[in-house]
Amino acid sequence: MVSPGPTVAARDWFHDTDARRGWIVTVVITVICAVTRFTMLRYPTDAGTPVFDEKHYAPQGYQVLTGGGIEDNPAYGLVVHPPVGKQLIAVGEALFGYNGWGWRFSSAVAGTLLVLLVIRIVRRLARSTLVGAIAGILLTVDGVTFVSSRIGMLDIFLALFVTAALGCLVVDRDDMRQRLSRVRAEGRMDASVLGPRMGVRWWRFGAGVMLGLACGTKWSGLYFIAFFGLLSVAFDVAARRSYGVRRPWRGTAVRDIGPALYALVVVPIAVYLMTWWAWFTSETSVYRHEVGDGVGVGGPFSFVPDALRSLWFYSSSVLQFHEGLTNSAGNRHPWESKPWTWPMGLRPMLYYFADGENVSGCSASSCVKAIMLIGTPAMWWLALPMLAWAIWSVFVRRDWRYATVLVGYSAALLPWFATLDRQMYYFYAVALAPFMVMGFALVLGDIIGKARASAERRGTGLLLVALYLAVVIANFVWLWPILTAMPITPEMWQQQLWLPSWR
Repeated sequence: MVSPGPTVAARDWFHDTDARRGWIVTVVITVICAVTRFTMLRYPTDAGTPVFDEKHYAPQGYQVLTGGGIEDNPAYGLVVHPPVGKQLIAVGEALFGYNGWGWRFSSAVAGTLLVLLVIRIVRRLARSTLVGAIAGILLTVDGVTFVSSRIGMLDIFLALFVTAALGCLVVDRDDMRQRLSRVRAEGRMDASVLGPRMGVRWWRFGAGVMLGLACGTKWSGLYFIAFFGLLSVAFDVAARRSYGVRRPWRGTAVRDIGPALYALVVVPIAVYLMTWWAWFTSETSVYRHEVGDGVGVGGPFSFVPDALRSLWFYSSSVLQFHEGLTNSAGNRHPWESKPWTWPMGLRPMLYYFADGENVSGCSASSCVKAIMLIGTPAMWWLALPMLAWAIWSVFVRRDWRYATVLVGYSAALLPWFATLDRQMYYFYAVALAPFMVMGFALVLGDIIGKARASAERRGTGLLLVALYLAVVIANFVWLWPILTAMPITPEMWQQQLWLPSWR
């Protein structure tokens, strides 16, 4: 006689227990991550002042704090990014003052929340708390997001918002499938060849809000709007096909694309404009009343409100600034890199360096302190094999999870190949890191094996994954001195520089 399956009560108990376990694991790893991000956060500074590009954003954040929400130095040519990241930096400065803790606090919070998000997203993708925990561990010991979480710059905020947007779309995918499953169970799937209308999709709306905040931090958030919009439509087509809609493509075109354009294009634009609230409400904002000066009063766009036309003029001047930062125009930086070097982190970036008689604490007559933005090689150097496996999994195994990760990864990397003459830096790859880690976690989940695999198969997989995680953590610990500006000897400094391109 076949034994009956688990009762509804037993299944509910299991799912509740697994959900609790998932949150316990998430909180523990996030707390560990927070300890690494916040420890000695105010160190180092340049004699109490910001280091590297903090010199732009820390004072601009303080101007946002003290100037009614806007920067008050419009003549300075590097006020070239939207306001969200600087407003977030201002929050830390409001709490702790104009010091290292103040201008880095929000970055550390963002970097910590990023780990939490990646754990939850990967757990949902893999349907495994273990694989989600692996993702959290990997991101915690990733040098790129670690350093970016401990410095007052904008890229960690961009990474947080685009990762949150992807998470919203993944939840929206699951929610839509639950709705379709309910419709099929009720026998209403054949009411229309197009399939059912899906109603309000709040998670997709949330993705639009996050994308608007991403664009309000850096304009490269626009790339994610394009890629994530296509991903959302692909989710809809696949769902309608899976649940037996007779015309899934037509159903998606009629039922889903319009709402998707609203949620992932109109909403981000509206949120982006709202991030300029202080600029709109101030009478002294740079270019705030440009109509009649830099912008003509007539013309085909005279119906557009003057404030929006002035913002367009402001934005075009920012775009011109960026367009002029080209190698062909003679703009070069000793730590510049191009996007083909980012997947493996072949050209890191030196944020801070000090040596000489004023540096001590390394038990030697001469010491060195440095902060280098560098990806943990035990991960980043394996990016190409990981990507190859992901691509194979998409086209051969039809694995939607890898496709989802590859879309995020591609949005962070591929658009930069269109402007190779432009001055570029490795910190542009910060938004790449969470999607890279998601890919690695899925690969390690495949190595562990499915839950129905034999105990020997899973035991061997777990051993291999544990050994790999140990190598990554050890690699991170080795790099710790040049990620945190610990005093080390010049000999140790040289030992940290593994490749000629790191020098």
